[in-house]
Amino acid sequence: MAIDRYVAICKPLHYQTIMNHRMLIGFLVLSWAVGFIHTTSQMVFTVGLPFCGPNVVDSIFCDLPLVIKLACTDTYNLELLVITDSGLLSLVCFILLVISYIIMFITLGQRSSSASSKAVSTLSAHITVVTLFFGPAIFIYAFPFNSYSVDKFLSLFYSIITPFLNSIIYTLRNQEMKATIKRLSNQYIGSSLVS
Repeated sequence: MAIDRYVAICKPLHYQTIMNHRMLIGFLVLSWAVGFIHTTSQMVFTVGLPFCGPNVVDSIFCDLPLVIKLACTDTYNLELLVITDSGLLSLVCFILLVISYIIMFITLGQRSSSASSKAVSTLSAHITVVTLFFGPAIFIYAFPFNSYSVDKFLSLFYSIITPFLNSIIYTLRNQEMKATIKRLSNQYIGSSLVS
């Protein structure tokens, strides 16, 4: 998404040439390959673990580090590998997104304000959503914790609040929705003044 936005904002006349069908297929294959390798590399080590005793994960966010803790053996090194692998992947993606947004804002600063106002609005919405997504994810992997209350709060934020806010942010950016909200607020204010 960041590369698509970068090309659309920084090289708009070359968008069709750069973001052709072959490039899009390449991005799709790359994202699936990274996801598959990331998941498989962690699952290979986890499948062979001996599990015994209680098999309940007391968390809404049932992630691999919590499942590994159910094993009957010392899993410190495996936990460290999983947290490092996932944390670094999240952190690298986040840093690359931040760098791309900085480049886009610099490019927009060099252009006319009328052409860049819509792009700045789109970028600020994207940055909000990216921060809401990556913030808890990086926090979960950067600061492993034993407190279930913190875990449940972060999983609730990551699983429910972020998607909810994402839909609100993009709904409020919709021009038809803005017009409807303005019309309803004017009707409400007008009716309350008459009463």
